[in-house]
Amino acid sequence: MNLQQRINAFVKLGDFLSQFSNESIHIKNNVEHNDLFFDGFKHQIKLAEEHNGWFTKENILFALEGWSNLLTENNLHVWLKPYHIESIQQKKIAIIMAGNIPLVGFHDFLSVLITGHQVVVKQSSNDKYLLPFLAKYLEYVEPYFKGLITFTEEKLEHFDAVIATGSNNTARYFEYYFKGKPSIIRNNRNSVAVLFGTETPEELKKLSDDIFRYYGLGCRNVSKLFVPRGYNFNAFFESVYHWHPIIDKAKYANNYDYNKAVYLMSEFDMLENGFLMIKEDESFSSPIATVFYQYYDSLDVLKETLNSKKDHIQCIVSNGFMENEIPFGKTQKPELWDYADNVNSIEFLLSI
Repeated sequence: MNLQQRINAFVKLGDFLSQFSNESIHIKNNVEHNDLFFDGFKHQIKLAEEHNGWFTKENILFALEGWSNLLTENNLHVWLKPYHIESIQQKKIAIIMAGNIPLVGFHDFLSVLITGHQVVVKQSSNDKYLLPFLAKYLEYVEPYFKGLITFTEEKLEHFDAVIATGSNNTARYFEYYFKGKPSIIRNNRNSVAVLFGTETPEELKKLSDDIFRYYGLGCRNVSKLFVPRGYNFNAFFESVYHWHPIIDKAKYANNYDYNKAVYLMSEFDMLENGFLMIKEDESFSSPIATVFYQYYDSLDVLKETLNSKKDHIQCIVSNGFMENEIPFGKTQKPELWDYADNVNSIEFLLSI
């Protein structure tokens, strides 16, 4: 199977996913194998929602819509154009996936198969329903994929390289366990936003999507704000208020109540609006329903600080602060060429 055939298969998968969005779930006449997969995938969405309380239908469909928008022939060609992929020697690549947001490991899965390798996937128990079903769809639209995709819950054995994502603790275990194999090992990272105090209400409203989407559980979610000294948070609170229905979700509300009680008993200073707390803190990783903030006096000093902490940061959201910043509202809408931890997985897969 050549590269174009692999691209064609993922384009068909994108067409299949285009039937599932928050706007509507509707069957299209021109999508291959809908008779076998459409109703079944609706059931998998239901199972994923029932299994993991953080995987609401809205967030699952948001993820599916994002991938349907990315899996187009043009996007795939633009992404892969810089690389010579046709002549690689096929290897078996193990992927250990996180389970914090729906289909969080799909980019690794796509990267391995699109480069012509074989994949063995060890999923998180939190996100085990969607990807195997989509893999089966791929095998129907391109039978050559049969035998190249394996899912396992057992100990990983007989593989040539590994891409593993986990917490800081599990990453240290991965580094030890896989030290004899070519690897990409990812650990905890967080995303931050740099505000100048001149942002428009529309920019701050977009920032709220970066904060609240997936309940803030993704490494691309903004968990900390850097603001100029004396910053007034009134405009920020007004602009994020449209997310207030999030407090109706029991798991989120429980975390909000718990963290608020902890802060109050500890007599920490914080601001809150009934569904979000903001607290001055130097840490990058904030609890659910909380965003940390830190004042800055100099943008130049802040740039130096963030560059020195780059191994802890996934995205920097701002408008005109630095190169490679992410625009407001775009953290959970990455392009195919936006690599986790800034490690180019395609170059890695072509080098082994």
